[in-house]
Amino acid sequence: MASDSTGAQNTFAKLNSARIAFQGEPGAFSEAAAIQLLGGSITTVPRPTFDSAFQAISEGAAGALLAPVENTLAGSVVRVYDLLLESNLTMVAETVLHIEHQLIGCPGATLADLRSVSSHPVALAQCEKFFLAHPDLKRVPTEDTAGSVREVIARGDKSFAGIAARRAAAIYGGVILAENIHDNPENFTRFVLLVPQTTASQFISLEANKMSLALRLAHKPGALLAALEPFSRHGVNLQKIESRPIPGRPFEYQFYLDVETSSSAALNAALSEVRFSTTFLRVLGLYPSAPRT
Repeated sequence: MASDSTGAQNTFAKLNSARIAFQGEPGAFSEAAAIQLLGGSITTVPRPTFDSAFQAISEGAAGALLAPVENTLAGSVVRVYDLLLESNLTMVAETVLHIEHQLIGCPGATLADLRSVSSHPVALAQCEKFFLAHPDLKRVPTEDTAGSVREVIARGDKSFAGIAARRAAAIYGGVILAENIHDNPENFTRFVLLVPQTTASQFISLEANKMSLALRLAHKPGALLAALEPFSRHGVNLQKIESRPIPGRPFEYQFYLDVETSSSAALNAALSEVRFSTTFLRVLGLYPSAPRT
């Protein structure tokens, strides 16, 4: 859907040795997703919060950012969408990572030794059956999955464990006390690669068939239908629509959409019509869709 697929591939090749920011500690799922998308030669730049991760490029700490936008069980990562709209970054690629939670403890520990298990609240919630089977274990929410394992190993207390990816055990020297303790094996997180708008055009290729956009509607009857109908009429597949409150404007909402088509002409025609039904429209990115899992 763009003019230079070879140029885009060459630009991505440069990112294979670039610094890529992510939210979390080394061993986090976001870091694994960055490596899955760009290869093991990248230098990953861990950041403690989404806000600081989004600042990494402007601060010169990284050349791109890999961020989660939705999970098949937990839904959208709303803070990322809010920060994206506040930033000058653009989506140029996506990847989908299979999320598998491992119970990781100190060397020499056993499941019987445990008294407390820590992890990100979403990870804890996705292992409900494990905790129902072990009701004496105390759940301890933390900021990050991999960070919980780092803290467990640093304490050296065999009564504590963390829930994280298998990679975290290898990085911090932990042992897996129970494998794949997540409730639902169909647990996937979609991540997007973000770069400054000024360089985004270098990444667009002929394989780009998916677009993410944000829009606000005029306050009049039928505005939502008028904004969505052109996609259907031009054969553009609407994959996702989600509303979010507009900060500082009570009870007003903006919509986030993902659309997909193999025809740039159809997409451009639909967008031209959609603009007449909106008070604000921003294309968040045009990129190849990740392979179906």
